[in-house]
Amino acid sequence: MKPPCYIGLDQAREVLADMGVDLNERQMKRAADKDPHGRRKLPFFVDPIEGKLKIEKGTLVRVYRELQIEAEKNIRS
Repeated sequence: MKPPCYIGLDQAREVLADMGVDLNERQMKRAADKDPHGRRKLPFFVDPIEGKLKIEKGTLVRVYRELQIEAEKNIRS
């Protein structure tokens, strides 16, 4: 099993860009910021040492894959 790889906002943007999802800094920040109910669009967390937002790289990729799979299940035949 691979150890977790935690990445910040800029690295997350790069990972998504490699997947064909081009976001600007503002869009990425909005996805990481909490909504009025305290929830985030993506599962970022505050690193307790650096105090910066982080996400596990595999989780980020998995979220997009799961959304794609769900979309494929919901197509009309």
